[in-house]
Amino acid sequence: MPMQPLDFEEVCQYVNKNIVVFHQNKINKISSLKLTDILKRKNPYLFKAKNIAVASDLIKDILEAYLSSSEEKMFGDFLEGLAIFIAERTCGGVKSAAQGIDLEIDMDNIRYLISIKSGPNWGNNSQKNQLVQNFDRAKRVLIQSNAILNVQPVLGICYGKAKKTIIKNHIKMEGQEFWTFISGNKNLYVEIIEPVGFEAKKHNEDFIVKKGEIINLFTREFMKIFCAPSGQIDWTKLVKFNSGNLKGNVV
Repeated sequence: MPMQPLDFEEVCQYVNKNIVVFHQNKINKISSLKLTDILKRKNPYLFKAKNIAVASDLIKDILEAYLSSSEEKMFGDFLEGLAIFIAERTCGGVKSAAQGIDLEIDMDNIRYLISIKSGPNWGNNSQKNQLVQNFDRAKRVLIQSNAILNVQPVLGICYGKAKKTIIKNHIKMEGQEFWTFISGNKNLYVEIIEPVGFEAKKHNEDFIVKKGEIINLFTREFMKIFCAPSGQIDWTKLVKFNSGNLKGNVV
């Protein structure tokens, strides 16, 4: 399918609608947390090494560490959806049903199988090897079915400056090059930054209020369980709760 011009007003409408969902998911995520969940998932030795003595400071650090990873995943989902939306409008792209493949595009008699990641540091070696296997499997199915013979897997990364490279069985594109590939617009990677910030101040203020409430609640709960009567953090009790798994050692 020949590349069609992109209606940027449609892009803005999509972003404005779906960025609200991203911010709401952030609030939903933090609202559903339990203190014991985040204490079990973070490294108590690290926080002791940072010489944290104030319970509220410890809770803030643990909460920030937990939220940063989940926020990256949620925003990655938003960017993946945006890329698929744009490809649908410009080149008839469709969301793929193949395992590990997000988008399929037919251009110039080539079927592009695209896996979308938000940033260049997206996975470990095992996950990258799995992506190679997913590309091989999806390509093999297409060729064996005689649906299409010329298949090109692509790893599309939404931000990053690295030039297009060939990695094993696929092409990797980052940043401007990837957004240009799916839209035909060399400036799109810059243009989308404005709608992404739609009502960001208001949404962030709502999130900060909710986070403050959670920090206060968790601090009060933490002090009841993991602080001595003097107010000092009982690191031994905290480490036992986090890592103790032999009989007689679990808090």
